[in-house]
Amino acid sequence: MTTFVLVHGAWHGGWCWRRVAGPLREAGHTVYTPSLTGLGERAHLIGPAVGLDTHIEDIARLILVEDLSEVVLVGHSYAGQVVTGVADRLPDRIALRIHLDAFVPGDGDRARDLLPEDVAHHWAESVAERGFGWLVPPRSLEVLGVTDPGDLAWLEPLLTPHPWLTYTQPLRLTGAADRVPAAYLGCTAWKDVFAGQREKAERLGWPVLTIGTGHEAMVTAPDETVSALLKLAAETASG
Repeated sequence: MTTFVLVHGAWHGGWCWRRVAGPLREAGHTVYTPSLTGLGERAHLIGPAVGLDTHIEDIARLILVEDLSEVVLVGHSYAGQVVTGVADRLPDRIALRIHLDAFVPGDGDRARDLLPEDVAHHWAESVAERGFGWLVPPRSLEVLGVTDPGDLAWLEPLLTPHPWLTYTQPLRLTGAADRVPAAYLGCTAWKDVFAGQREKAERLGWPVLTIGTGHEAMVTAPDETVSALLKLAAETASG
């Protein structure tokens, strides 16, 4: 059985993994779905000083305090930055990191610079105009490929602003993350903002799978997401 740590992206919390975590647990796996500082049920802790380093520390401390090993660390979207940082800090505790429609960063990369320029410009404008200079307001879920009224009714009330510092603070790596196997799971039925990141993963020689769904795969295609995560984890264990 596998230990999964599922890390959400911007505006979300650990709650967004409900449809994925349940089936994984029913199959006998151990699953953690932490909320990053300032988000989800921890939204009351948000502040201008919450940055990428804060979120890396969140997940690293979870792994250390729970004494986890052979972890399959999954990062959605922005959390590609987080899981890379955690793998660099705790390489001997991570069996695999999976980037779910997520950033594939290198040393010194800022999440803002990994976005397509038109998207990054829009985000910076929204931070300046509606986010008091330090918050990213939630984006429209329809833009991310969520159209089902039931899904929208569930997600929209739970989304919270995201700290902009996490997108402007550079990721600092020692090279230890390179010792940790990595894989990519892409979502192709939307604007596909992360297509360039998926192509980078292919160039790096990572296993790459795709799902024909929007960016919120854990919501819109949970069964396919579970199957893909288990396939990638099994291939790593057997390889």
